[in-house]
Parts: sequence; structure tokens; C-alpha cells
Amino acid sequence: MKLGVVDFLDERLDVRRIAREFAEHRVPDHVNWLYCFGGITFLCFMVQIATGILLAFYYQPTTASAYTSVLHISDDLPFGVILRSLHAWTANIMIIMVMVHMLRVFFHGAYRPPRELNWVTGVLLFFMTVTFGFSGYLLPMNQLSYWATKVGSEIAGAMPFVGQYIQNFLLGGAKISDATLTRFYAIHVVILPVVLSAFLAAHFYMIRKQGIADPL
Repeated sequence: MKLGVVDFLDERLDVRRIAREFAEHRVPDHVNWLYCFGGITFLCFMVQIATGILLAFYYQPTTASAYTSVLHISDDLPFGVILRSLHAWTANIMIIMVMVHMLRVFFHGAYRPPRELNWVTGVLLFFMTVTFGFSGYLLPMNQLSYWATKVGSEIAGAMPFVGQYIQNFLLGGAKISDATLTRFYAIHVVILPVVLSAFLAAHFYMIRKQGIADPL
């Protein structure tokens, strides 16, 4: 039965050839544990997606209910506190890993031609990862997340010329409210995952096409 399914997919999608290309792809001799940080970052992103979907079933994005729903997840749901902790800790690890990955790429000179565009997409992925952390920080709506968001929005508001417009866009008004939480929630669970996945696909395609760069 399993072979029948494989034959069915292979006849239509050529899955055996694709699987063989991935399995037989040669890894350069110089690759060691220093080259694993990008993969760890991607693994953290997959954990974020899986745990985030489960959390979204119970989270309520309103200022009146957000904190209560988070308490409900942590205190009442089976394995809820583990689920929430896993989401929070992998978010922190993901930010650390993407920073270490970028440092490795920089010091190994892996941004050199013809990999400039891959470096650019990596930098954009780094900023998106940080934005992921910032947008998710408000969602529990506790004192720490409220004041952190207030400080962050005021920093954005201090930018010359466009700062006030950015701050008003982020907050959805003059202060943190339901509009702010709705915008941060939409950015965190809809906009950023879609955009980041598209950039990841481009990032991986260029790595596959150009290969792993030799160190300096």
C-alpha cells in the first residue's frame, strides 16, 4: 500500500527524483557545527508555528480578555504551561540563533559575490525575527508587555519626520488600546509568518542554487 502511494505520487510529481537529489546532495568538507545555526533558527521557527497555532485556539486578542485567556492556557489546559513556555523560549532562542548565524556568515565572508542577495534576504529575515518578538511581547497584556510596548512605540515615534506616523500606525491611535492589540496580533500571526515564509523560501533556494560558501 505504501509503495502504491509512492508510485502514485512519483508518476505525477516525480517525488523519487526530488528525494534522490536531496539525499545525494554533497556537503562540502569544510562544513562543521558552526554551520548549524541557520538550521536551528529554522527549527525554532517551525516550533513557533506549531505552538502558535495551538495557542491561537484559546487566545482572545482584546485588552479585557487577553491576560485572562493567557492565564487560562497556563493554568487550566493540559500541558498549557509547557506549550506557552515552549513558544516563549524558542522565540528567544530563535533571535539569538539568527544573530549568531549572521555573525558566522559575516566573519566567514559568505556574503561575497554571488551571494549578495542571500545576505540581503538574511538581514531582512533578521529584522522580521526581531519584529516577531516585539509584536508578540504585547499579546499577554500584562504590566511588563504593556510598558515594553509603550517604550518601543515611543522610540519609533522619536524618529525624524515619519516617527509620529509610525507610532500612530502601531498603536492605532494615541494610546495602547484594543486597536493596538488587534494590529499587533494581525502582524504576529498573519502578516509576518506569510512574509517571513516567502523570504525563507527565497533564502533556501539561493543556498541550494549557489551552494555553501567556502570560508575566507
